[in-house]
Amino acid sequence: MPISPPQVSELVEKLVVEQGFDLEDVIVNRRDGQDELTIVVDRDGGSDLDVLADLSNRISEVLDAVPELADEDPYVLEVTSPGVDRPLTLPRHWRRNTGRRVTVDVAPHDVGEERSLTGRIGKLDETNVEIVMNHRGRIAVETIPLEAVTRAVVQVDFSQPSIAELELCGLDADEIGRRRTRDRTQLDN
Repeated sequence: MPISPPQVSELVEKLVVEQGFDLEDVIVNRRDGQDELTIVVDRDGGSDLDVLADLSNRISEVLDAVPELADEDPYVLEVTSPGVDRPLTLPRHWRRNTGRRVTVDVAPHDVGEERSLTGRIGKLDETNVEIVMNHRGRIAVETIPLEAVTRAVVQVDFSQPSIAELELCGLDADEIGRRRTRDRTQLDN
């Protein structure tokens, strides 16, 4: 593909932002002799397949107007949201996953070894995040400086968190109700 990820970002970022998304990543791969262009977007509240399909069509129109791409072999365009295994690296990633289960690797404070915590993402600000942990019904909250996080990944979670856990995560009653209803629906399907 004669165009680099930074060039693609420059071409599509304005459109992506106008549609209410953040441009998270642009990946160009060649697989089985064909170029693949993956554009990763995200926004508060998530998105459904219809919204991503519409955004994909709009991005395709922008890219089809670029002479360097029009003269090349066809490519596969994929517009997607971040996968569950994508590391949390920016404050907005943490905010969008509030209440979700996460494994966090934390650098040693002074002398010692890196440690790992698993819990739910709680309240956060620009410098700290609270991790809400439930150990056999005993709930504890630990505040971690974001700069001490060496890796954080959302975990696939089939358990139903308690209302107390979600309240400590900073979710209001309406959001807790929506999540519990959504989780029950997903488990039934």
